[in-house]
Amino acid sequence: MRLVTLVSDGEPHLGAEGPKGVVDFAVIAPHLPATMLALLAEGPRALDDARVAAGRAFAEGAHVIPPDRVRLLAPLPRPGKILAIGLNYRDHAMETGNPIPEAPIIFSKAVTAVIGPGAAIEVPPVSALIDYEGELAVVIGRPSKRVSRRDALRYVAGYTIMNDVTARDYQARSGHCVAKSFDTFAPMGPALVTSDEIPDPGALELRTTVSGQEMQRASTANLIFDVPALIEYITAGVTLEPGDVISTGTPAGVGYRRQPQRFLMHGDTVRIEISHIGALENPVINAPA
Repeated sequence: MRLVTLVSDGEPHLGAEGPKGVVDFAVIAPHLPATMLALLAEGPRALDDARVAAGRAFAEGAHVIPPDRVRLLAPLPRPGKILAIGLNYRDHAMETGNPIPEAPIIFSKAVTAVIGPGAAIEVPPVSALIDYEGELAVVIGRPSKRVSRRDALRYVAGYTIMNDVTARDYQARSGHCVAKSFDTFAPMGPALVTSDEIPDPGALELRTTVSGQEMQRASTANLIFDVPALIEYITAGVTLEPGDVISTGTPAGVGYRRQPQRFLMHGDTVRIEISHIGALENPVINAPA
């Protein structure tokens, strides 16, 4: 199932995406929770109810909104928390000149940085060194504490795409958190694809382009710490809750390590594609004065 958050009558609504468009659960299943966070908090039974309702609506062709009439937000417009992983592809660690990490490098991104597909990444007036990072993002579906690697995928609700946008000059001066948490620096989407449709998150292909030029191409098979390892490591000391997001790291090809360097600028479009999930595309603009 492909869960989305759409705009209807100016308000965010929970929905599902199918081949011919989107259904709004407020219309086809008003008994369901109104937001993605609330749906995930109710657990697997609520997801099953949503799956049944969406399947019936798509089969009947009832209340399906054509794609050109839908505006999507991030699947989780305000996640519980975002934990991102640094240097988690061997080729990216090598291109930065860093050693291969012996344990996951973890930092937080502010949830206020989240934007959805089609929304603009803003180049702030305080930095011209804005970089892209295409990543697979994991959405937690159950309260998770001291989860073993063996059981880890049972705690995943689904997967989406994240662009871990970074101000490289701020990163050099101040570390990860602020540099990666500017407003608009966490594009996410287009959908949350439930885990039953992606049984192996270690077998996905990722591709990032900037204004049509390919910048990154990799497989999640090349993650240094795969999804089960990350969940086991994080939950050894941190409780993850439904709606929390783990962004699993970016492969080689980031802008500040290219020759010549390639940073995002007004007029660019960043497109990140991951197999079985889709494409997340965002224009780039100069931040309004």
